[in-house]
Amino acid sequence: MPRFAQLVMGPAGSGKSTYCSTMIQHLESLNRSAQVVNLDPAAEYFDYPVMADIRELIQVDDVMEDASLRFGPNGGLVFCMEYFANNFDWLEESLGHVEDDYILFDCPGQIELYTHLPVMRQLVEQLHQWEFRVCGVFLVDSQFMVESFKFISGVMAALSAMVSLEIPQVNIMTKMDLLNPKAKKEIEKYLDPDMYSMMEDNSDTIRSTKFKKLTSAICGLIDDYSMVRFLPFDRTDEEGINIVLQNIDFSIQYGEDLEFKEPKETEEEPANLNYDEAFQDKGDS
Repeated sequence: MPRFAQLVMGPAGSGKSTYCSTMIQHLESLNRSAQVVNLDPAAEYFDYPVMADIRELIQVDDVMEDASLRFGPNGGLVFCMEYFANNFDWLEESLGHVEDDYILFDCPGQIELYTHLPVMRQLVEQLHQWEFRVCGVFLVDSQFMVESFKFISGVMAALSAMVSLEIPQVNIMTKMDLLNPKAKKEIEKYLDPDMYSMMEDNSDTIRSTKFKKLTSAICGLIDDYSMVRFLPFDRTDEEGINIVLQNIDFSIQYGEDLEFKEPKETEEEPANLNYDEAFQDKGDS
């Protein structure tokens, strides 16, 4: 049977660890088993248990303190991820092999990992070899996206990850619960945006004709091919969380290979109800 994975990505501060914590709690409420793997070697704190932690393999602080390397925070993180890519056997051993695994990978926030470095793509290819169906979950902070040009920047970051990894991707606006009512109403137009209208509304703020044409071309490309859409994520809204989960599950076809299980008889159900006969009757009709 296949295994399933969410690759939780997004800029630093976009709420990846909070998303993982909320999603794990939601899955537990649905009686579904799920685990989290921390892939951020610079992580300091998370409020959920992890089945594997990259910091057991390598940490950014240790790399930065190495006098022979002399890396800063970003260089140290890139070094850690490249070291991780050369030691995927550690991850394989940590994951084991349980049928129907559902794992959330909490990834680092440095955008270069999803643009011009091969590490995350190598990870995806390795997960595919281990029979994982992988969905990218790209998070952006809704508080950052309430202005048109910031929104376009967020769209381009999400699109960059889509192009680089070539896996199904669900894009999410996080921290909706932190927005005031006015901002919530304003951000609704960004969830399923009309890029042409957005460009027209802000055409007066672009002084350069060259960049106005470039921005218009980018907006047209995104709009014409329906490349990027966002789902809202409010950690206090169970129904909204479930909609996000359903979109992710659909993209990786979760549940399609699960065996059919007969419902348990309860006192309210007729004792002589034969489910096999019921399904046979449907097939005959």
